[in-house]
Amino acid sequence: MKTPIALFWFRRDLRIDDNTALNKALQSKLPVLPIFIFDKDILTELPKDDARVTLIYETLQKLRSTLQEKHQSSIALYYSSPLDVFKNLIAEYKIEAVYTNHDYEPYARKRDQAIAEFLKENEIEFKTYKDQVIFEKDEIVKDDGDPYVVYTPYMKKWKATFKTSLLTESDTENQFRNFYKNTKLPQLTLEEIGFEKSAISVKDYDISEKLISNYKDTRDFPAENATSNLSVHLRFGTVSIRSIIKKTIVNKGEAFFNELIWREFFMQILWHFPKTTHNAFREKYDRIQWRNNETEFKKWCEGKTGYPLVDAGMRQLNETGYMHNRVRMLVASFLCKHLLIDWRWGEAYFAKKLLDYELSSNVGNWQWAAGSGVDAAPYFRIFNPTTQIKKFDKDLKYIQTWVKDYNELTYPEKIVDHKEARERCLRTYKEALK
Repeated sequence: MKTPIALFWFRRDLRIDDNTALNKALQSKLPVLPIFIFDKDILTELPKDDARVTLIYETLQKLRSTLQEKHQSSIALYYSSPLDVFKNLIAEYKIEAVYTNHDYEPYARKRDQAIAEFLKENEIEFKTYKDQVIFEKDEIVKDDGDPYVVYTPYMKKWKATFKTSLLTESDTENQFRNFYKNTKLPQLTLEEIGFEKSAISVKDYDISEKLISNYKDTRDFPAENATSNLSVHLRFGTVSIRSIIKKTIVNKGEAFFNELIWREFFMQILWHFPKTTHNAFREKYDRIQWRNNETEFKKWCEGKTGYPLVDAGMRQLNETGYMHNRVRMLVASFLCKHLLIDWRWGEAYFAKKLLDYELSSNVGNWQWAAGSGVDAAPYFRIFNPTTQIKKFDKDLKYIQTWVKDYNELTYPEKIVDHKEARERCLRTYKEALK
């Protein structure tokens, strides 16, 4: 007779410590079998040396080693569609319940609904928990129940609702004895899931007192080593949001704290308005007649626009999977406003390249740059890519780091004249929005 077990499904929470659903599973007193599914439906869209897949794979290997050495357990790895994996698992094990943490993206919601229905048909509980945010879904809304679509009032309500008791971390350590005892659970190689090890590495995050307390003054200067590199770790859950906010409060980092709230603001926008992944939040902006010149888009992608700060950002992205946030705003504005290329093209390119790619933030910020999203800049606010250098990289340190040919004859001519592009943008937007 098979022993009843619980499954814990790792997803965007690649850690053992302070993992809400994992802790709940271990408290169930059933032996807990941890699994991770490399989802074929997602992976087929990615390049074979995708750095994010390497990060996920290597993180899972470290977690497997920890569980094997300390707790006589492991993580079962699968490569398939999630529904097919669960069909096989219920045939192999007597599963009482499946535990996992919430995911808010449209694909994830659809996937989880299908899994929940399948498990219910087989009399298995599907238990999901909030873990990657402090507030989710309808927890921060207006008094009439409508979602906020402007950041500042959302942020104020968020802070008014927040209590430090929400930062209580899960005491998983005392429950470790309840892991399923088997160190030989199914393993995979990168090659078996169709990938190879990426040459791009992920930086450790920095949330030191110095970085957080100076963040407001240093965050806009891309040559400074003044960003936390935290976003990729929050994206994949290698660190818990509760521990990060605790340290932010201790270090009195108000500006840094506000950025963490921006992350949750965009997540709740995606939850309430999933159509914004493909459609302008402000519907009239879908009437814009984009030029969508493929040659110019290619030059933008390669960092060959002739505007050095734009090119530095794109070359940093292509080489490292990172781009400084101030520069992200500039390159996005340049694509939409100077070249009149659809924001969805830029969003898709960032989705392929960014290590910290997060659908909600990426869509939110691209729509902000295009003027079509929530809390967006007015369409007539167009960054001047030359004066941006004077403001944020006047010594050209960032540019010269990434644009090696900046002072060479081979450096490309400007792809477009700023004044002419600005006037063309204003005409085009005005025509669409009248």
